[in-house]
Amino acid sequence: MSRFSARVEAISISGIREVFEAAGEDAINLGLGQPDFPTPDHARRAAVDAIEAGEVDAYTSNKGTRELREAIAAKHARDGQSVDPEDVIATAGGSEALHLAMEAHVEPGDEVLIPDPGFVAYDALTKLAGGTPVPVELREDLTLDPAAVEAAITDETAAFVVCSPANPTGAVQSPADMREFARIADEHDVLCLSDEVYEQIVFDGEHRSPMEFGENVAVVNACSKTYSMTGWRLGWVTSTTDRIERMLRVHQYVQACASAPAQYAAEAALSGPQDVIDEMVGAFAERRDVLLDGLADMGLETPTPSGAFYAMPRVPEGWVDAVIDRGVVVVPGEAFGANGAGHARISYAVSVETLKEALEAMRAATRATR
Repeated sequence: MSRFSARVEAISISGIREVFEAAGEDAINLGLGQPDFPTPDHARRAAVDAIEAGEVDAYTSNKGTRELREAIAAKHARDGQSVDPEDVIATAGGSEALHLAMEAHVEPGDEVLIPDPGFVAYDALTKLAGGTPVPVELREDLTLDPAAVEAAITDETAAFVVCSPANPTGAVQSPADMREFARIADEHDVLCLSDEVYEQIVFDGEHRSPMEFGENVAVVNACSKTYSMTGWRLGWVTSTTDRIERMLRVHQYVQACASAPAQYAAEAALSGPQDVIDEMVGAFAERRDVLLDGLADMGLETPTPSGAFYAMPRVPEGWVDAVIDRGVVVVPGEAFGANGAGHARISYAVSVETLKEALEAMRAATRATR
């Protein structure tokens, strides 16, 4: 008998983490998937006040506090979506929300269609649920083509994943695409799992959710990127009542409830002033343009990212290693799937000054690998 399960043996440590560990301590890190801004003061204060008032010493409801779920529902209402607070589960970040959705919907042997390149967790969480990830190649502009998704659906397909704005590409799906994804999910009776954690960080176009257009959708979101709260580990999942009930069965055993202090902070972030988002998005837009101009000057082709805080240029062989050797961490595209080969993911969640310093290292690497 094997000492470890086949499911866990099918996955490995993320390639992103391997790059971090290989880099020097003083390296400029353009591999991090988190904003470089502080959590809003009113969110921090809400957590401190709740701690000092003794309101966080016990479990909350499995789904999260009623007040937090009402704040999440109100956020969706601002976006033109109707969500019942009873159909929300507060989770330990968006990662747990993805895990719940996979565990509740994927049988051993089921297929899950995932974007390639795409966020590393989609492949791993599918395998942990006993499923088979099926990569779907992206368009030239690095968006996911609904026609390609529909063509890949088989009798074994349980779900497909959409991420917009996308990690690792920064691509934003059009409203027409999102409507098509919803149609595909409904007509083929499969789940559309929509990862929307970067939804507020959009520079060009607009974010729309497939939840607006269909029933067979589960939306994963979090405070992590929008409010710079990655360390607080507070996300949520919302879907139809029957799907939420099944996901709750998993959540109550693996997590019980999300961290109580984080729930109070998230409620305040969602309900309080939202101008911090505009300030952050404005800064990211400026950095994006600095990065794109620098990459263009090197002759590197980069599809223009319309959201998130990543760019994914096409790079020469050996470029990533050459950049890392020069003290700048970037992530090889193949860490996000086979179709990411020949690309690199660059996070511009650093200051303009730091970005310009990193670009000098990239220029030297580009000269050395051409």
